Amino acid sequence: MKPNIAIVCGGDSKEIEVSFKSAHGLYGFIDKNRYNLFIVKIIGKEWIVEISEGEILYIDKNDFSFTHKGKKTIFNFAYITIHGTPGENGVLQGYFELLRIPYSCCGVLTAALTFDKFACIQYLKGYEIAAAESICFAKGENININFIAQNIDFPCFVKPSAGGSSFGVSKVKSENDLQLAINKAFAEGDKIMIEKFIDGKEFTCGMYRTKDKTVVFPVSEVVPKNDFFDFDAKYNGAVEEITPARISEKLAKEIQKLTEKIYQILDCKGIIRVDYIVDKNNKINLLEVNTTPGMTETSFIPQQIRAARLNITNVLTEIIENEF
Repeated sequence: MKPNIAIVCGGDSKEIEVSFKSAHGLYGFIDKNRYNLFIVKIIGKEWIVEISEGEILYIDKNDFSFTHKGKKTIFNFAYITIHGTPGENGVLQGYFELLRIPYSCCGVLTAALTFDKFACIQYLKGYEIAAAESICFAKGENININFIAQNIDFPCFVKPSAGGSSFGVSKVKSENDLQLAINKAFAEGDKIMIEKFIDGKEFTCGMYRTKDKTVVFPVSEVVPKNDFFDFDAKYNGAVEEITPARISEKLAKEIQKLTEKIYQILDCKGIIRVDYIVDKNNKINLLEVNTTPGMTETSFIPQQIRAARLNITNVLTEIIENEF
């Protein structure tokens, strides 16, 4: 009997459409000769499974199963590709832990920590991992604009502390624009971070680990056509993505080594992707850790797997089989 694999997508954030695209990417990548694949969409309290084109059924949340024509199907594995809540912040991971269903990505604690960018960066700074100076504010807290101007300076970035796809992110060039950017970030979440601008180039590096081996992918270079790597750059083509990156072998190895270190410190699982900004002195600064990275045909991880001359179907098989 082939194991039943749920590709879990959707979520409660604005990243829902990106999640759907990743799910269809994974559906094309995962070995259908080895597994029975189903796309499961979680949208609020509505959990549905597509069993054929145009035919959907509701998931029984008691045991993460569905029943079709009197036959009950229980999933043996969940590949989580929700970008945002509840699949990236530990909530869904906790659900699968309770049901003893293996899944593709990191556990509850790691997911919760990495989902909060500010908390994750502060934690990793304790391990001497460099990152831009930043401060965090909660909704309802008194925010002193003068304090920010004096301690962070301009330009700076204002962003939600949790979330992705650059929703709510602004590059602020003067004090006059700060309040508008703060309001924009708070519209996406209850915590925001204000981060010092680092003049440099952006890179990203993915990796995965199984019981038998560790694989760190080639580094990608990110060259946005806009002022920064915003939503338009990420999903509407306003960016040049170069894999492998046009950097020295020494710098590439340093980024890969740092990615592996972060993976180990955070006790990650499955595929992750870590984003960096490298300044003019070649100092590598952490931007964020992505524990459920995009998996469309053109996403960074598939790009890096191809650049490493690996077969993505084999990579995903290794990740799935590692949990059995």
